Amino acid sequence: MARKQFLLRIDPELWGELERWAKDELRSVNGQIEYVLRDAVRRRRGGACVDERRCRPASEQPEPPD
Repeated sequence: MARKQFLLRIDPELWGELERWAKDELRSVNGQIEYVLRDAVRRRRGGACVDERRCRPASEQPEPPD
């Protein structure tokens, strides 16, 4: 899969939070941003997976909120 590059302007305080969050989850900041965006798109679609290669089996998926 080809990846699209783009410039992102971000507040330094938010960047610091993303760095700490990524470190906690053993990801790069880029990987963390991609993870957060994929999760947001998945939720917007009602739980449908954005990238089938990265989806967990249904048995491991969290229950949707009521």
